[in-house]
Amino acid sequence: IIGQTPVDMQRHISRLAAIALSIAGSATLLFSCSDKGEPVRYDYETLLTESSENRTITMMENGHRSYIFTAPLIEGYSMATNPYQEFRRGIDMTTFTSDSLSLIDVTIKANYAIYYERQKLWEAKGNVVINKFNRSEGDTTITDTTKVYTQQLFWDARTKKIYSNVDTKVLQPDGWHFGVGFEADEDLKNIHFRKYKSEMEFDFSPVEEHPDDAATSKDE
Repeated sequence: IIGQTPVDMQRHISRLAAIALSIAGSATLLFSCSDKGEPVRYDYETLLTESSENRTITMMENGHRSYIFTAPLIEGYSMATNPYQEFRRGIDMTTFTSDSLSLIDVTIKANYAIYYERQKLWEAKGNVVINKFNRSEGDTTITDTTKVYTQQLFWDARTKKIYSNVDTKVLQPDGWHFGVGFEADEDLKNIHFRKYKSEMEFDFSPVEEHPDDAATSKDE
């Protein structure tokens, strides 16, 4: 700067530096306020709105128990586009007959389940086991049991349909049945396999050892 002494120049430079630092500090403050003022954005599809452990819930229909389920962990996502509840630690469900006696009708167990509230649709996965307790019409005595084993199962509570898209085996009074995918009503009386594999019979009785076989084994 022309005409200024070294001392004046030093003072001028110091003032410019102070102004520059002040401007920089103000800019930093403005940016900080702007960042803090922005609303936090959430992914509502995965926003957890409910979490509870070791719960037992009873669902009612027409004044009677429709079904009851227990779960080690229930997680709800009520703000999702399609609200759902997830049971990542498995589920144990019991349904009841629609009459006034509310007899146990079906039990369902699975390693994992998810329930879509709007569709009233259940999906169960992992070692799914169904036990259907059959009774004669108007009788409370259990005559026999239908068992279903699969790795995936859907239950539509609106249409009262049960179905699967994977390998399934069913034990009925007349024996074992195997197929890929099936559809049935809630009573499991009309089971239709999409692809029927085979029908096999198993003998689980102990095998008696023949005396000659025992002697041969000792000789060996």
